[in-house]
Amino acid sequence: MTATRAHETVLTFSYPSERRARLVGDALEPEVGEIDDARSAATVSRDGDAVRVRVVADDLVALRAGINSWSRLVEVAERVGAAGGRQ
Repeated sequence: MTATRAHETVLTFSYPSERRARLVGDALEPEVGEIDDARSAATVSRDGDAVRVRVVADDLVALRAGINSWSRLVEVAERVGAAGGRQ
């Protein structure tokens, strides 16, 4: 990921257990690099019971689009995990 982007945000999602955070983080990993474009990029990391998504972008429009995309991906990962009985 390019470190010299003008805008950055870090989204932090906390879960009731480290296992749950690991399931969500693992579900997001394949998307890293896949939805990046010329104006934005993201990374995913996990620290205990929290998953962090760092979105960087050249401009605010691209940052907002990245935040929206990654928020939806996290929501899907959470729902799929919950539907599978994974808490």
